[in-house]
Amino acid sequence: MNTLETDYLVVGSGAVGLAFADTLLQETDARITIVDRHGKPGGHWNDAYAFVALHQPSAFYGVNSLPLGSNRKDAVGVNQGLYELASGPEVSGYFDAVMRQRLLPSGRVSYHPMSDYLGGGRFVSMLSGEETQVRVARKTVDATFFGTSVPATHTPRFAVADGVDLVPPNALPQLWMKPAAQRPQQFVIVGAGKTAMDVGVWLLGSGARPESIHWVVPRDSWLLNRLHVQPGLEFFQETLGGQAAQMEAFAAASSLDDLFERLEAAGIMMRIDRSVHPSMFHFATMSTGEIETLRRITQVIRMGRVQAIDGQGLALDQGRVDMPPRTLYIDCTASAVEPRPGSPIFQGDRIVPQLVRAPQPAFSAALIAYVEAHYPDDATKNALCATVPFPHKLQQYLHCNMANMANQFRWGQDKALSRWIRDCRLDGFGKVIAATSPDDTEKLAVLGRIRAAAMPAMANLQKLAAQGV
Repeated sequence: MNTLETDYLVVGSGAVGLAFADTLLQETDARITIVDRHGKPGGHWNDAYAFVALHQPSAFYGVNSLPLGSNRKDAVGVNQGLYELASGPEVSGYFDAVMRQRLLPSGRVSYHPMSDYLGGGRFVSMLSGEETQVRVARKTVDATFFGTSVPATHTPRFAVADGVDLVPPNALPQLWMKPAAQRPQQFVIVGAGKTAMDVGVWLLGSGARPESIHWVVPRDSWLLNRLHVQPGLEFFQETLGGQAAQMEAFAAASSLDDLFERLEAAGIMMRIDRSVHPSMFHFATMSTGEIETLRRITQVIRMGRVQAIDGQGLALDQGRVDMPPRTLYIDCTASAVEPRPGSPIFQGDRIVPQLVRAPQPAFSAALIAYVEAHYPDDATKNALCATVPFPHKLQQYLHCNMANMANQFRWGQDKALSRWIRDCRLDGFGKVIAATSPDDTEKLAVLGRIRAAAMPAMANLQKLAAQGV
């Protein structure tokens, strides 16, 4: 068995593992060993479909030390006028550059791809079968907590009969390879999350007729308006004004439904079908152009989840829907974030990065690394890095925002941490606030609205959460 020594063993080279390692490298003199099953850094981005893209601006993603993208706005398409969204191939190439241009050249990082972590500091090469024992001087970092699932590696939870043409979204750009007589005439999108929305936009943008598309939607979702999460100074009123409106909605809402309706009225939340009240929120972020595109799909099946697909059609919770021959079913049921209970992030000789600001896993991992580097004990570190639950039901949105706000308050009391957040590339809005001129009364009024609504917002969120409404 091979042996090596390191200060930190990081299991996983996805966005979380790399963002943690990047900040730790910058803030300490530690040696870092990274182990991952994939052949390249980037985690699930290696398995993503070709037309996937970030759904929040590139400025908020990646690692702190290396910008992602060129900070430009899209001139055409459904994201026109808003800051760029890196495509899947761009993100994959970026993470490869992080490894080759930032981490490995430091001389303090070793990287072991195609390796299966066995626990106890041991990993085995998938190619040679050789085992390696890592002697960890400080801590092991489990960067796999989120358990991200993508369609290409996901097993459907419904029965699929022989002969049914069921594919992940990855297969769609290769449909040109099929003989014309075998190409699908009808498409069924199975699933209602962001992947399904991406597929709908791609199909329509690639020339599919709206009437050829059926969409199985077990639950409708509230969606964030991307206009209100833009990093540029020119979007101050949309971003910071949106945060002020959000805080005011938190403070004034009389029920959960009333809260989302207030957020919709403020333009912060959107829904595809205005006649249906959504029961789901997963932080999916869309532009108004994407929403208008998806509204062209009118054959929406709201009969619960798919139980089985056979040669005649779909069996769902609430009945059957027949489909004609040459129907292509597209499996979009993989979950980007698997529901699981949170745990303390700092656990003695183990660190388990989780969200400390939703929905930003990269920023969260970078902040956790900064706290690891500069604070003395687990109690102090966990107090600064309380986990933020990712919402799967609407009620959980209340708890998510309370945790976000509580963490933000704690960070604001620590001058060194506040300074790091303000300078962190992944934060997004700290520099915008810091750049506000003391003579700009209009912008100062927006910031004043946020401060004035913060305490009433927290109090009312706690009230709504306690009532379970």
